[in-house]
Amino acid sequence: MATKTAAKKPSKAAKTTRKSKASKFSKATYIKWYTDMLLIRKFEEKISQLYIQQKFGGFLHVYIGQEAIAVGTVSGSQKGDKHITAYRDHGHPIALGSDPRVLAAELYGKSTGCSKGKGGSMHFFDVERGFMGGHGIVGAQIPMGAGIAFAEQYKGTKNVCFCSFGDGAARQGALHETFNMAMNWNLPCVFIIENNNYAMGTSVERTTNVTDMSQIGASYDMPSFIVDGMSPEAVHEAIEEAADRARKGNGPTLLDIRTYRYKGHSMSDPQKYRTKEEVADWQAKDPIDHCLKVIKDNKWLTEKKITEIQDWVKKEVAESIKFAEDSPLPTPDELYKDVYKEEYPFIKEYLA
Repeated sequence: MATKTAAKKPSKAAKTTRKSKASKFSKATYIKWYTDMLLIRKFEEKISQLYIQQKFGGFLHVYIGQEAIAVGTVSGSQKGDKHITAYRDHGHPIALGSDPRVLAAELYGKSTGCSKGKGGSMHFFDVERGFMGGHGIVGAQIPMGAGIAFAEQYKGTKNVCFCSFGDGAARQGALHETFNMAMNWNLPCVFIIENNNYAMGTSVERTTNVTDMSQIGASYDMPSFIVDGMSPEAVHEAIEEAADRARKGNGPTLLDIRTYRYKGHSMSDPQKYRTKEEVADWQAKDPIDHCLKVIKDNKWLTEKKITEIQDWVKKEVAESIKFAEDSPLPTPDELYKDVYKEEYPFIKEYLA
């Protein structure tokens, strides 16, 4: 017969909803957030148009609506930290400062791309800025993120790995193995659920009876928090606090960052699983509009300066696409490079 377990003291993983102290952020921070989010948004709007025109192939998953997570994570992190995410990966490198020209070139499969044209939309990479890639296998980045954190711990740095994944990927069994190991070894990793409520086209409510995803960390005693993902302020503060905990050797944190994607899971998604009213409700909380309002309310920029930022973003996007279209395709011999660390005896008679 089952027996009741003894009452325990409250877990240190107790859930908390993060609320931001917006007044702590500077003029420069809001302008940076606004500029970066606008660049992400306009870059993705343009590549969506080009994808429909069949200018490049493969898959395309846009980040539109979720930009506050990328910019808040970057502003709350430090140089030397590492970032890893899934295939919805355009926002993260742009927020980290990657040149959108090489990102556009990667989409086009050109040799000047960030992965030499071999990765496409789902496999951006920029090691110089600590971006350890987008990854196409659902949930693959979760154990990889812990591995990166282990490497930082082993080398004795104070760097943290920020590992982002969606609410659907949170159902992968590898997550539980990773969480157990990460807590047991106090790895400096911040696990970020970019919770947009839909795993492809299936809502969280239809996939689990544990709809509060911050509870996933509870059985590992992992500090876990709900964060407003439409607020760069809230994201920054949660990231900063979790990173500080990790840098002090106190292990990982789970952040259930609640956000929303305005577009479909991918470009082929008809989005029949949600209403236009639902999308509009979330768009009313748009983080770009929010930052612009803060800037205007505080009279930090004139209308002329705001227009200059918007014009600069348009120019960056246009130049990025031109760079991609003018760049060369990889030569056939690139097929055999960057596959193995050492030279491998490929059969190359078909190369010519």
